Amino acid sequence: MSKVKTSSKSKPSNDNEVNQSSKIDAIKELIFGENIQEYNSEFQAVRNDLNNKKKELENLIDETRDLLTQSIDSLSTDLNIRITEVEDAFNEKLDNLNDKKLDRKQFGKLLMTLGEKISE
Repeated sequence: MSKVKTSSKSKPSNDNEVNQSSKIDAIKELIFGENIQEYNSEFQAVRNDLNNKKKELENLIDETRDLLTQSIDSLSTDLNIRITEVEDAFNEKLDNLNDKKLDRKQFGKLLMTLGEKISE
């Protein structure tokens, strides 16, 4: 008997759920009437439009990311070239400065030699 009671208890709850579902459907029908299909199709159109816009935005983001990556690579290459040019120019100026720099001892000897020649 307890099995019968358990099964009879489960049936009313299922019937109750079906009854509530049909009540909800009836309320929807009363509120929205025949326009429910139109609303559903409009909502579906909006969903589709949103999905399409989302895909377009994702594509645009990917394209922008690629362009930014290319620009960064290009700027990095240009920067490296310019740094190398500046280093080369600096080294050249440094070499020229070293060539033009006068050794103090040698300059002193030259002055002494010049002084000796003047005194003679």
